[in-house]
Amino acid sequence: MTKGIQGVLVTPKRKIVDDRGAIFHMLRNNDPEFQKFGEIYFSKIHPGVIKAWHHHSRMTLNYLVVVGSIQLGLWDGRKDSPTFGQSQTVFLDEQNSQLVTVPFGVWNGFKGLGPASSIVANCATEAHDPEEISRKAFDDGMFGYDWTLKNG
Repeated sequence: MTKGIQGVLVTPKRKIVDDRGAIFHMLRNNDPEFQKFGEIYFSKIHPGVIKAWHHHSRMTLNYLVVVGSIQLGLWDGRKDSPTFGQSQTVFLDEQNSQLVTVPFGVWNGFKGLGPASSIVANCATEAHDPEEISRKAFDDGMFGYDWTLKNG
């Protein structure tokens, strides 16, 4: 993992587990990382599948994995950022509940890990607008990002 991209926040979140199941805390309007509410949606991703790359011109993303695990890839495409051109990897899973805030202009995507499909919640600051999203292929050379898991 490379050093962090400016503006990307990884925030531990409370999870309450008992014999009935679990409650995952994601985002409250009085959390320091909360900006505003646009929409919430859930992405299902199958093991080994890569959904990448995309970035938004106005929308900030807030990702939390509620089922399974993912490798979240990030690449700073903001030319005025001190971390322009840097990548970052964050591993998210339901066991270690964390919220990742991705500012607009940061390219991102994720890969499903583990033996079963994963579900990623995204609480975005804007409602979906196809005019403010840009996409590139997961293997686009611009990113120089390696989706291969490293076993050490």
